[in-house]
Amino acid sequence: MTSALAAHGVEKRYGAVHALRGVDLEVDEGELVGLLGPNGAGKSTLVKIACGLVRPSAGRVTVYGAAAGSPPARRSLGYLAELFRFPGWQSADEVLRLHQRLAGSDGGARERGELLELVGLAEARDRKVEQMSKGMQQRLGIAQALVGSPRMLLLDEPTSALDPAGRAVVRGLLERLRERGIGVLLNSHLLNEVALVCDRVVIITGGSVVAAGRPDDLSQPRGVEVDVNGGTRRFPAARRDDAPRIVRELVDGGEQVYGVRILATTLEEVYLEAVGASPG
Repeated sequence: MTSALAAHGVEKRYGAVHALRGVDLEVDEGELVGLLGPNGAGKSTLVKIACGLVRPSAGRVTVYGAAAGSPPARRSLGYLAELFRFPGWQSADEVLRLHQRLAGSDGGARERGELLELVGLAEARDRKVEQMSKGMQQRLGIAQALVGSPRMLLLDEPTSALDPAGRAVVRGLLERLRERGIGVLLNSHLLNEVALVCDRVVIITGGSVVAAGRPDDLSQPRGVEVDVNGGTRRFPAARRDDAPRIVRELVDGGEQVYGVRILATTLEEVYLEAVGASPG
């Protein structure tokens, strides 16, 4: 099966600066992949190469098998930049109409209506951008990225400026995109958000991939905690499969059990270890 997005051995050098060092990355159809890394790690360079805005020094990036930057790849790709700006005097409908012209989409009013419905802005199609909340503008930005029915999206920090309610709305939207079979590469610094919505994460630092996999698979067990009538008992060497036995032994020993927690490293801890940073 052809990947929605595939990077193989991608390198990028700017003179003496080695921005990317042989990066391998894939996003499958209908998969949400989180791209994590500190500032200057090479994430933006990789995204620019995927968009066809920058040429790699070595390796290649494809979008549904087509070389990044080629007309077939551009037709299959949608992009939302972190610091996007729409004219404040334009309505939501006018913004999408403009991007239809830029993308060469012939979807017309029907496409605009369907996209606004998808992102929950059907009732705001005539509202000016300057009258929209940040969350509404963010959802309009995602609708813009979907003009022309791309099958792969690159989203750069789509929830960074939103409050918890706004982030929850965007998470729900990303789930709907997954159901439609749209692949998404999500560049974000909000590790909890990535852990909640992404199927896999790729951590990059110094231009190299240092960790990749499902969030649960990247975490390490840290024991089991059990709340009993005398307080909390911790079993640091225990794993998930040990929990039933531990509970049985505590109950047989006369303890009242009120709760059990399986402890594991968080995505934040995995990230900090992978990039060689220290918390605090």
